[in-house]
Amino acid sequence: MRHPAIETEEHRALRAAVAALGKRYGRAYFTDAVAAGGHTDALWTEAARLGYLGANLPEEYGGGGGGIAELSIVLEELGAAGCPLLMLVVSPAICGTVIARFGTDEQRRAWLPGLADGTRKMAFGITEPDAGSNSHRITTTARRDGTDWILNGRKVFVSGVDIADATLIVGRTEDARTGRLKPCLFIVEREAPGFGRRPIAMELAAPEKQFELTLDEVRLPAQALVGDEDAGLRQLFAGLNPERIMTAAFALGMGRYALERAVDYARTRQVWKEPIGAHQAVAHPLAQAHIELELARLMMQKAAYLYDAGDDMAAGEAANMAKYAAAEAAVHAVDQAVHTLGGNGLTQEYGLASLITAARVARIAPVSREMILNFVSHQSLGLPKSY
Repeated sequence: MRHPAIETEEHRALRAAVAALGKRYGRAYFTDAVAAGGHTDALWTEAARLGYLGANLPEEYGGGGGGIAELSIVLEELGAAGCPLLMLVVSPAICGTVIARFGTDEQRRAWLPGLADGTRKMAFGITEPDAGSNSHRITTTARRDGTDWILNGRKVFVSGVDIADATLIVGRTEDARTGRLKPCLFIVEREAPGFGRRPIAMELAAPEKQFELTLDEVRLPAQALVGDEDAGLRQLFAGLNPERIMTAAFALGMGRYALERAVDYARTRQVWKEPIGAHQAVAHPLAQAHIELELARLMMQKAAYLYDAGDDMAAGEAANMAKYAAAEAAVHAVDQAVHTLGGNGLTQEYGLASLITAARVARIAPVSREMILNFVSHQSLGLPKSY
């Protein structure tokens, strides 16, 4: 039985291969795409051609037959090279996983091959203006009209809707037995009548844009519903746990990139007799940041292992802890990297200042660190709720 903290030879080979791909593109490619208002299409296409985008998807649908463990390696290494692909979190990890596990045969045939080879993308819409982290307050509702579904509601902070062929929308339907609303998942294609989008201006340098969505009497066929109408939270968390694990990978890659830039600078920057990295006041914080990143990766690997093994309950705890640990480690690594470079850390030339904002995303999304602490205090420690 494989130990979750020890990578296999195949995983090490995958990590090295993706790192080589990332190095060919690098941070300059990423920042140029942002400056031009474009997207990282060339990297996405090449990653797809090499089989990395669908690493977690079933082989019968063109995927690599692996799991979130493999996909998280892809995202981490691209991030460590300075060119992360945020849509990896959304398209294959969340949407691909949910469809692979719960979709109909028709849905799998329609979406998984394209998600695996990069020719199709899906966005994921769960957050709402008035619900925040409380999924029980989601107001996007779906009602039956004959065999069709009618969706109404709003979503915010949905990544990449402009480049996605469809969005996997989290709505709520009424349970006929209890009258209570329960979560359900629907595939809403980009040009569906009544499905509108508006870009949200962000102080964030990323090629993937954020959107507010409106669903105004959006009529969907019966086959737009993913999975069992009565499965509820089980299907939803099948997508949310990979989202947390992949967010951890995103944060780890960012932290590693920043730390490597700071270490390179500390080795060569000379103000007095020795390079500044010889001074413990500079060296020790960088060593601490490295330790924190390595510890966070261990928890991410554990979470991915548990999820891929089918242990959703244990994976939920580990995925939340991994996301928390990686976000904190990334924020610390970026802050220390900028501080190590001093004034140079705030220049465009060295490319670290933009990570100050980007690193905080991992603390906030897809769930805040405070909500993770709530989860751990309630689920892991058995403490009472305050809400």
